[in-house]
Amino acid sequence: MKIKLTKRKFIGTDKEPYIIAEIGANHNGDMRLAKKLIVSAKKSGANCVKFQSFSTKNLFSAKSYQLNPKLKDEVSKYAISNFDLIKMKAYAEKLNLDFAVTAFSKEGVDFLTDKIKVDFFKVASMDLNNLDFLEYISKKKKPIVLSTGLSNSSEIKEAVKTIKKAGNKRIVLLHCISSYPPRDNEINLNNIDSLSKTYPYPVGFSDHTIGTSISLAAIAKGACIIEKHFTLDKTMEGWDHKISADEKDMKILTKESKKVFIALGSYKRTRTEDKNTLGLFRRSIVAAKNIKKGEVFTEELIDVKRPGTGLSPSSKKILIGKIAKRNISYDEIIDFDDF
Repeated sequence: MKIKLTKRKFIGTDKEPYIIAEIGANHNGDMRLAKKLIVSAKKSGANCVKFQSFSTKNLFSAKSYQLNPKLKDEVSKYAISNFDLIKMKAYAEKLNLDFAVTAFSKEGVDFLTDKIKVDFFKVASMDLNNLDFLEYISKKKKPIVLSTGLSNSSEIKEAVKTIKKAGNKRIVLLHCISSYPPRDNEINLNNIDSLSKTYPYPVGFSDHTIGTSISLAAIAKGACIIEKHFTLDKTMEGWDHKISADEKDMKILTKESKKVFIALGSYKRTRTEDKNTLGLFRRSIVAAKNIKKGEVFTEELIDVKRPGTGLSPSSKKILIGKIAKRNISYDEIIDFDDF
């Protein structure tokens, strides 16, 4: 299945992977840094930059701030204002980059719909079981990219059911492990197959691993979207820099993802090697010793060697018992005209 994710981009099994550079909060509240990240994402070949729209009021409760006294200051520091989101969208669009935002409140959804006019909504793993929120987003009639981290199969099923019931069938599911980073044995890329078999929707991968190998493996599994945290410097202070891709990593991912996608090719068995290659690599029946005209071909008189320009080894049964029409020298290729 394929869906139109943005005004200019369809995604699905027959389309190149769509790469989202997840800036998230890696701008650290500095819009000069945010612009540098957008430019770097463009240079890396990403299709889209994504931000997160949260505040001290719409994500954590007082209990969270009590448990972690530093958290409120961090949230306040790393949040991006609605005004800055508008500016970042305009900046990204000048660079011909798609722009997306994860919302964490109904007010945020309204703002992204009416003011930012996002092409699609990204829903974070934490909100997969927030069914009222999913229903609210679904009624905006935009594609929904839904991360499945933290959830079990029944929760995913209920989330999809909620979105569909609200009249929205433009869904993309992202396999996701909400650990930063997950261990290799926790990643379970086979879940991409499971989601694809269970639901008639495109499936992607939200990658929290370090490096690019797992993302590329996900593409080989058929992931149509790769979402990867993005930074200018992995040693920078902040929430997600350590597990993020930098420009060098993202260039590798965007370039190699295209190669992997092309290499996947077709399920239909086709032979792509040309006739010359076939002749070079295959074998022909040859004389194992000098054969006289009138002599009967036996197993002892023949061998098979390169090149494959004469009688195929599969024709041995036809040849055995036939009479040689000419003298054939040792190692000479035998053909149909010779018997």
